[in-house]
Amino acid sequence: MITLYHRPKTRSSRFLFLLEELDAPYQVQIVTVRNRDGSGAVDPANPHPHGKVPAISDDGVPVFESAAIALYLTDRFPKNGLGAKIGEPLRGPYLSWLAYYAGVFEPSVMSKFMKWEVPRGTAGWADLTEVMPVLLARLEKGPYLLGESFSAVDVLYGTSFALFLNSEFMPKSPLLQAYVQRVTSRPAFARGVARDPG
Repeated sequence: MITLYHRPKTRSSRFLFLLEELDAPYQVQIVTVRNRDGSGAVDPANPHPHGKVPAISDDGVPVFESAAIALYLTDRFPKNGLGAKIGEPLRGPYLSWLAYYAGVFEPSVMSKFMKWEVPRGTAGWADLTEVMPVLLARLEKGPYLLGESFSAVDVLYGTSFALFLNSEFMPKSPLLQAYVQRVTSRPAFARGVARDPG
């Protein structure tokens, strides 16, 4: 049984979506976290080392950080084909886009959101103005980031784009809007939203 350590309406909400896509048995444990304003507290029940969400446990085995959770769950529950298996041609691209999400895309979005300048050539990630053309070029090749196949990669990127689509720093793109619509119109997305309290 998977336990999702969850705070409603946060990044962990996307894992309600993914778990529903995977038809995985799971339960949700609501936890407290520290808030941006300094209020709140780390929940001792949460296995994330910094008390953040998302985190999961699989019969007591903890997994944390979005890309790691996505990879773990798609390897653990492969029947619906939401991740590429070892030896399959898409395994390399699948791992690359998961790593790009954690190591490049999310830091670039947060840097832009927080108005932090990304030093060229010295940061481990690029500015969002360099990242978005890469992602848009990839989406021009197919409806999803792995081409024709919807995957856990799209859960991560699609839900992030949905959150920031109307922000001042996200490019206005019909391609991006159509991608978000494809991702968020899936029945499992609606089921995940219905299970997200608050």
